[in-house]
This record gives sequence, C-alpha cells and structure tokens, in this order.
Amino acid sequence: MTQTTRTTVQDYTFYFAYGSNMGVERLTRRIPAAEKLCLAKLANHSLRFHKVSQDGSGKCDIVPDASPDAVVYGVLFKFLRHDLAELDRVEGPGYKRITVLVTTESLGTVSAETYVATTIDPDLLPYYWYKQHVLHGAIASDLPAAYIAILESVPSIEDSDRERHAREVAIYAR
Repeated sequence: MTQTTRTTVQDYTFYFAYGSNMGVERLTRRIPAAEKLCLAKLANHSLRFHKVSQDGSGKCDIVPDASPDAVVYGVLFKFLRHDLAELDRVEGPGYKRITVLVTTESLGTVSAETYVATTIDPDLLPYYWYKQHVLHGAIASDLPAAYIAILESVPSIEDSDRERHAREVAIYAR
C-alpha cells in the first residue's frame, strides 16, 4: 500500500522578488515549482544596486526609507516552504532572508519572504546583463512605467567575463 502525501496551505510560502528573480525564467531555473502570482509593493523601502556580489558587481537590495512615497515594486511568488533552503543556497552568504509585509491588489497584505544584503558598497554598479534581468522581470510583470524608467536609468557596466554574460542573457532566448 502506498501512502499519499497531501500538500497543505502551511507547506507553501510567499516570496517577494524585487531584483533579478522577478523574471519567471530566472526564478524557475532556481526553484522550478515557483508560481508567479501578482505584482506586489513594499512600502517605506527603496531599491539600491549596492549589494556586494561575488563577481565584483552590484546587485539589488532593499533599504528602509522613511519618505512617504518610498516603495519597492516586485513580484509575489508562491512555492513549497522546503524550497526556501535552495533559494537560501543560491542567494548565498551575501543575502539574509527576512519576512516583510507587501500589498497586492488581489490578495491584500501578505507576509512574504525576501532577501536583504549583508554587505554593501554604494560605489558598485550592476553588470549590464544583471540590470537586464531586473528590467525583463519588471516589464514582463507590468510594473508601473515610472518605476521601470527609474530602473532603466540605473548606470551599468559591461562584464569582462563574456561567457558569463552570454550565459546570463541566453535564458530569454526562445
């Protein structure tokens, strides 16, 4: 006799992606069962590209911001709670996982897992391919045009590792 395991609501977690993981293609390479739900907003925070990456470039981070209009837009995903261990591994020691409250039109206020940088350098710039990951996810998720314009205005640099650059942009090839 085989035993069937039943998945319950408690087995799932919400994840707020605000950087390169907003793109379904990128996140599902990391967590294949991740399900994109909707656009989400994190109030009283700002987006920065100052997280010190192992490759020497800047990656996305969120920082508290008391400005009344401060908001970070992103994408809310759902996946099995046990997959958080894999996402922790992929994000690496440069990020720590925290729980935030985000708002959505369809689900209201939701408690979600996300990541914040543990080491920052305000002088870092993202690689062009990384910025493209962020923009791809933002555009595909219909984030507000004004927010996308802000993302587009972020300066970026070319990656001297052309093989890594090609590998990163190839995930969107059809």
